[in-house]
Order: sequence, then structure tokens, then C-alpha cells
Amino acid sequence: MLRVRPIQFTSDVAAWKHLLTTLGLVCIEDHGDWVEFDAGSGRVALHRTATDSPDDGTAVFGVEVGDLAEFARRTVADGTRAELFDADHGQAVRITARDGFTFLADKASSRTTSPEADPRLAVVGTWLTPDVPAAAQELRNIGARSRRASGDFADFSTKNGGILLVRESPQTAAGGLAFEYDGDLAALEARLAVAGLAAARTGSLLTTEAPRGGTISVAGPA
Repeated sequence: MLRVRPIQFTSDVAAWKHLLTTLGLVCIEDHGDWVEFDAGSGRVALHRTATDSPDDGTAVFGVEVGDLAEFARRTVADGTRAELFDADHGQAVRITARDGFTFLADKASSRTTSPEADPRLAVVGTWLTPDVPAAAQELRNIGARSRRASGDFADFSTKNGGILLVRESPQTAAGGLAFEYDGDLAALEARLAVAGLAAARTGSLLTTEAPRGGTISVAGPA
């Protein structure tokens, strides 16, 4: 099992809930400081943080898997460093790429996706790196399936939902929270506007892409 699940750190959980539900995600777990949402493909977690925290407004690249030990074993066998360890929230697998990028694989709470989530919306986890081919191989080693590639990017589907994207950048880092939308972007933009969320067709914090072309960017909450 492999599912995309980035974590958005925020001091304004309510505002992010409003944004994500307007986009078509469905809340499946709410513990106040930790909230999870299903998209039609992939999952997003919100993690409350203090307003003065350096994490406020940042997104963390991450995935969910079924059997942690088996995932770590297969990843190592395929050539990528992975270690099972005890994190603050329980056991997880830490993946360390050759470019120095690290991310966690957590155990999935369920394998199913809410039938109420918009099936046209997919969560995108973004990895920025100066070495796209090497990062792409690391994703293949964790079980991601190649979809598209060019000189400065490569993206992958996953068995249980969501898209993993590698994009060229001078520095290694996680990209912002993003989605791919296989539908009418104009209609999505109108829905956001009705909900009081300003959207534009050029860059900001949260980007929604359509495979057929075009983007909507929304200035997300902190």
C-alpha cells in the first residue's frame, strides 16, 4: 500500500478546514490539533502549531503505507535508505534520499477513501531537488509508478491514491500543498469565490492543476 499524505502545519486550522472542504475534500478524522481529509485520490493532514512557530504555514512531504516493516524492507532492497523508528506519534519509517531529502512513511489508519470526496481531485506531494533523475528513482524504489517526465520534473501515481511530483530546484525541500484537478477549473474557481476564497490563475501557496492544462492558485491560510 502507498498513499500520498502531506502534512500542512497551521495556526489557523478552521481556515484550512474551510478551504479544503470547499475544494472537495472530506474530513475523516478530527482530533482538534490533528485533522485528516480525504480527496478523491490521496489524503491531507492538518497539524496545529503556534502562530510564532517557524512551521506555521509550511507543508511536509509524506506518505502512508500498510505494513511499516515490510515497506522498509522492500525500499532498502530496491536501493533507497529506509529505517523503522519510534517517532513522537508512534512507529514510522524514515526515508533518506541521496540528495539529503528526508520524509516519513506513517502507517495508514485505513485503506479506503471516503466516497463523499470529489473524485476529480488528487493530492500532490512535491519534492524539490537539484537532481530530478535521482529523486525519481527514489520514488520508484518506494513503490510509486512513473506517469510523466521531462528534464526538470517527473511525476508518479501511487497504488492507494495521490500523486508524487519531483521538480527541479537549486535547493532540496518540500514544495507547498498542491492538487491536481481533472475537471472544469473555471467552475472550481467560481466555487472558491462563492466561499469567499480568492483564486487567481498564477502562483501562490496552494495550486490546483488540471491535466488538460491551466492552474488555479489560492493564497491559503497560514
